[in-house]
Amino acid sequence: MAGVGRILAVLRVLAVLVPAALPGATTPAAAQPPPWTGSWETAPSGTATALPGAAIRNVVHLSVGGTAVRIRLSNRFGTSPLHLGTVTVALRRAAGPDAVPGTLRTATFGGAPTVTVPPGQDTVTDPVSLPVPAAADLLVTVYTPEADGPATSHQTALQTSYLAPAGAGRAADEDGAVYSTTVSRWYYVTGVDVLGTATGSIVAFGDSLTDGNGSTPDTNRRWPDRLAERVRAAGLGVLNAGISGNRLLRDGTGPSALARLDADALDRTGARVLVVLEGINDIKGTPTADDVTAYADAYRALVARAHARGVRVVGVTLTPFRGFSAYTQAREAVRQRVNAFIRTGGTFDAVADADAALRDPTDPTRLLPAYDPGDHLHFNDAGMAVVADTVRPALSRVG
Repeated sequence: MAGVGRILAVLRVLAVLVPAALPGATTPAAAQPPPWTGSWETAPSGTATALPGAAIRNVVHLSVGGTAVRIRLSNRFGTSPLHLGTVTVALRRAAGPDAVPGTLRTATFGGAPTVTVPPGQDTVTDPVSLPVPAAADLLVTVYTPEADGPATSHQTALQTSYLAPAGAGRAADEDGAVYSTTVSRWYYVTGVDVLGTATGSIVAFGDSLTDGNGSTPDTNRRWPDRLAERVRAAGLGVLNAGISGNRLLRDGTGPSALARLDADALDRTGARVLVVLEGINDIKGTPTADDVTAYADAYRALVARAHARGVRVVGVTLTPFRGFSAYTQAREAVRQRVNAFIRTGGTFDAVADADAALRDPTDPTRLLPAYDPGDHLHFNDAGMAVVADTVRPALSRVG
């Protein structure tokens, strides 16, 4: 019964966070068309070598389903125009690069089969009529006939995708036989929206702890994936905006949290709640950021910008890292002071205390060994599930 109570609590939150009708509408909610909701995301983290002439078959895992999809593609870090020759989407058949027969669709852009994306910009496909179930794997295939300069990508995908080096005409292949090369990052694709009955999305915003480092690759066991399993019945999608190496206060891997907040979180379709787990890379980085006032100011700025967009914010405490190579007692003292602010500063709409949930009670400066993949910083599959279970009840307190 406790699990049912938690779901009902989330539904009550949604009644506050999601208006009964679109802004300015006067007809009942039942008369409104179903909304678009973000179902999958990855945040661009940097660049990879361009693959001219290749077709890249990206594998992505949806949180919620719908009757149609649209795909977000990015040239955010490119230095030259990106020519997308063909983009297709299909349901994935089991493991590997094969599409479920009859599900492959070619995406268009304003009705055209190709598009050129300027440097520093994103584009979104037209709606693609393709029913997709929750927790489905999609194949998003991108053919780049004349790719110049660096390719915008997400490095730590923890997901095997596929490459057809001679990709001309192969993006529409249902049979994946020509996709004989594997790649471990996502190229160009950064989001999937679905059209359906989902009522909004939760954006998980952070660094490698959110990106999934330490979890088992190709199994979707990052904590945002596990959270998606727990809130799906409440009609919520979950988007993963984690970037390994990202920082709160300054650029690291990818722009700083404050610099990328809009593009990676607030601008995402249907964003209703932002869950922030970010700051450990500032503490353990070089130079160490030891002014807790700077963290407090950054968290306040994140929350204020989210509130201005109607998005509520859950703050997650920073987890232990004693035993990791960058650990020092001085850095541990900074973590404790930052966590004290997250817990008691009154900035966040709710707090999820991951530190309390994952620390070793016999040595609170360390992760409990059952949750430690061996590097003493990240979380294994069991630890990821605990984070999801810690965030879930906080959602009922954001209203």
